[in-house]
Amino acid sequence: VAPAMLQVFTGRLQHYCKFTLTLYFFPFLSLPVNKHKPWIETSYHGVITENMDTVLLDPPLVALDKDAPVPYAGTGEICAFKIHGQEAPFEAEVLNRTSGEGVLRARGPVDCEQQKEYTFIIQAYDCGAGPNGAGWKKSHKAVVHVQVDDVNEFSPVFREPVYRATVTEGKIYDSILQVEAWDQDCSPQYSQICNYEIVTQDTPFAIDRNGNIRNTERLSFDKQQHYKIMVTAYDCGQKRATESVPVHIDVKPVCKPGWQGWNKRVDYEPGTGSKQLFPKMHLETCDGPLSSVRAMVELQTSHIGKGCDRETYSEKSLQKLCGAASGSTDLLPAPSASTNWTASLLTDSGRDSDLIFRFDGRQAANIPERVVPQNLTDQFTIATWMKHGPSPGLRAEKETLLCNSDKTEMNRHHYSLYVHNCRLVFLLRRDFTQMDTFRPAEFHWKLEQICDKEWHYYVINVEFPAVTLFVDGVTYEPYLVTDDWPIHPSQIDVQLTVGACWQGGEVTTPRFTQYFRGSLSGLTIRPGKIETQKVISCLQACKEGLDINSLESLGKGIKFHFNPAQSVLVMEGDDLESINTAMAKVSYINSRQFPTPGLRRLRVTTTVQCFGEDTCISIPDIKAVVMVLPPSEPRITIAGVERVTWPAAELRTATGVTLFKDIRIISTVTKNCVCLCVCVCTGHRSGVLEVMHNLDYCDVLVIGEELNPEHESLEIHHSSLLGKHLDATNSTSGISIYGVDSMAHYEQAIRQVRYHNWRPAGLSERKFRLSCSELNGRYTSNEFNLEVRILHSSEAVEHVNHLAVQSQYMRPVHHPLVVHTVNSDHIAGTPPAATVVIVMCIATLVAIVVLGIYRIHTTHQEGTKGDEDGGKEPEMDWDDSTLTITVNPMEVSVQITYRHSSKRKLYLQNTSLLISVVGRKLHISIFDVLNFFDII
Repeated sequence: VAPAMLQVFTGRLQHYCKFTLTLYFFPFLSLPVNKHKPWIETSYHGVITENMDTVLLDPPLVALDKDAPVPYAGTGEICAFKIHGQEAPFEAEVLNRTSGEGVLRARGPVDCEQQKEYTFIIQAYDCGAGPNGAGWKKSHKAVVHVQVDDVNEFSPVFREPVYRATVTEGKIYDSILQVEAWDQDCSPQYSQICNYEIVTQDTPFAIDRNGNIRNTERLSFDKQQHYKIMVTAYDCGQKRATESVPVHIDVKPVCKPGWQGWNKRVDYEPGTGSKQLFPKMHLETCDGPLSSVRAMVELQTSHIGKGCDRETYSEKSLQKLCGAASGSTDLLPAPSASTNWTASLLTDSGRDSDLIFRFDGRQAANIPERVVPQNLTDQFTIATWMKHGPSPGLRAEKETLLCNSDKTEMNRHHYSLYVHNCRLVFLLRRDFTQMDTFRPAEFHWKLEQICDKEWHYYVINVEFPAVTLFVDGVTYEPYLVTDDWPIHPSQIDVQLTVGACWQGGEVTTPRFTQYFRGSLSGLTIRPGKIETQKVISCLQACKEGLDINSLESLGKGIKFHFNPAQSVLVMEGDDLESINTAMAKVSYINSRQFPTPGLRRLRVTTTVQCFGEDTCISIPDIKAVVMVLPPSEPRITIAGVERVTWPAAELRTATGVTLFKDIRIISTVTKNCVCLCVCVCTGHRSGVLEVMHNLDYCDVLVIGEELNPEHESLEIHHSSLLGKHLDATNSTSGISIYGVDSMAHYEQAIRQVRYHNWRPAGLSERKFRLSCSELNGRYTSNEFNLEVRILHSSEAVEHVNHLAVQSQYMRPVHHPLVVHTVNSDHIAGTPPAATVVIVMCIATLVAIVVLGIYRIHTTHQEGTKGDEDGGKEPEMDWDDSTLTITVNPMEVSVQITYRHSSKRKLYLQNTSLLISVVGRKLHISIFDVLNFFDII
């Protein structure tokens, strides 16, 4: 036992002994007297658990009195403990009067959260000397300190209903944000938050005991842009929060300089004009202090035809369209029976492109002598499309496109066009004249286009001694001109070759050398004339390219430049906002009526300069595509009379007979229309829309045996082609009309095609087939078959008589009717108003016919009298009472054919009304959409 405690115990024991002796001897001394005050400790410390009623005091509540305890006398006993202070929610109770023990209790529930401790005064009272407790004595005042112990009755609660934070991708944070929870409990044990926990599984985040959230791995904006995690909290009594709190973490991309807000794909619908490529694109420079921005937009179309979506007509057709001079010779035509020298060459022809010849260093072609231009003078033009890349090897050999060299004995090159180390060289050795002096012979151009593996249009205009090169319509003068001696005249034949040069001399075996590696198309020579720059620009013009909407709104601070093909656009400016506005106006345009569908690649290259620096910010290139959607394909329809009958005598005339007198060519496309005037539809339905476009050839072929050139021919007069972009060629197999021109002009020309046969005896019929094309066969028409019946003299009389006595129920021959809609309901019946109009028209027509018959009959009578005077041919004496009229009341044209000995005719053509005259009776038979009826 500690010495201090032993001393206290000894003192209390002595006091108790004295007090006991006093009580023992008290009855013997005197009567009970309340002489002393009760005694208690000077201070107490107590503890009470909230929601309990008993206070545990240290030391225990005990009051002592020195007066001898006398039963029922009141002296020496403790009757009460009183607490001073109304605010203290406690009361003291005496458990044993004799021993003075007491207890401290709460008057009601004690809440630690409201008050953690109490301090008040307590005094002890003895029972006094009187029977009624009069004369009580009270002890001194003792201080009582009571602490309220806490109970873990509350759960942690977060201070915010939701937490948000934003992080930058690719960065590890020590603390992204801190969540905080609190507890209503009053004690440190239960009111403090000892732990936090992330409830959401498999997240790249962690949290410490202080609520700091960090990321455990580098976050990627491309992988995930937003995270939502749930967090809970525990107090130190391990009580968990009732509700977890959501934490939203946004991942923003690290500020990377570059273009933002652009789409990787832009769809383009044919026929919609220009379309913006980057309407919402803007340049992010991360607040860099820029001084200027240069952006280059490149449209890459090298995979489309000859590097662009051009109208892929034949070279001759294009030359006519562009107004080029005539007389050019095509050295690389499509292989055929008459142009067989290109049959062995490799071709790479797409559906929408001209024929392309690919040379791999092993192929070449000899041009026949009959094709080679023989009259090259001081003026001529060489033109070609070429795609060429760098030559293999360090010391590349010459690659010859075109070469005119000695065929045998010697190896002189008279003129040639070749590529050598990305230089284009044109060689022209003039013949010896009176002056034997040096003359310009080699012309050199060094251009990037020669080896960039892209299609370019090259034109060399020779006006000796000046030679000018045009590349994609841009003029380039030679950087080097080399002189050489003229070539002395000789009797050696020359050989013109394409794709290599012919070496006929100086070798044991003549062979090709200096092979070309690349692609060529449309290689032509035009002697005697040079091409103008206007025509050259037209020939290489591109139908698709880049465009800028509203040039006037670009502002003065923007400089822009297009290349000649409008496939590259360069813009420069010193203001970022102006550059963003300008880029939003960049558009794609394709003016072809039927463009080639597919991808067009886009590339934007940007250079940013800062103050005092050449380049301060690196802007990544952006790559996108323009998807040209498939156009509505046209349906070319040829319609007309499919069977015609001609007397053999007509075939023998100088003019022959016209085959396609009523031919009609139309083109329709299927469209989704909303009640267009040419589409009959209800709401959104499909209709057939008639479109007008050009054709590039129409062929009339003979079906069966070919024409016998001794007595048969198909012809078209040259005057029928005047004023049109058309030419024609004919052979024993048929006639071909070609050239880019309108369908109306083709109709006019085809209607002039005539058939001659000077010996038709034994021939009963001839069959022909007509077909037309647009875009070099990309769109073709139906095959229209025409049957020509040939009537000889006796057959003609029988045929006419047969027509005169035909039954009134004879079936008519109908023309194909071109319907401008697919709505069958529209054509299923004829409206009542149309019926009235048709009937009225027929009545009027009948009156006109009767009047015409009378005049014809009168004329016939006069012709008969003349025949009686002068005699008549038996084979031409037809039945004068026979009249055949064919008419369609749905159309305006009528044909009335009345034949007699004078061979007079009146034409008003159609097929659905048959009128015949037999004797004095007029028979009218009508076949139409109304009903069949007969009038006599």
